[in-house]
Amino acid sequence: MSKKIYVGNMNYATTEDQLGELFAEFGNVSAVDIIVDRFTGQGKGFGFVEMENEAEAMAAIAALNGRELDGRQLRVNEAKDRAAGPGPRKTGGGGGRRF
Repeated sequence: MSKKIYVGNMNYATTEDQLGELFAEFGNVSAVDIIVDRFTGQGKGFGFVEMENEAEAMAAIAALNGRELDGRQLRVNEAKDRAAGPGPRKTGGGGGRRF
């Protein structure tokens, strides 16, 4: 069973290839996804790595959490499933002005 790993506090210039190579030291990497800003295309400083073997994934988490990559100390842990919430936040404003 594959294991999804969260990787945070990344340098915005870190590439998926770099991240994949780093995790490949611990086992087979099936997917790497760095989250990017949809308007600028620049990385947002976090991403996800999916590894095929859970034991290898746990070894990678233990070894890479706090390790420096591109001048930043990575935060590496198990990815948590997004809880089904109430949907997008409503920030108000923009309509129905009262005088």
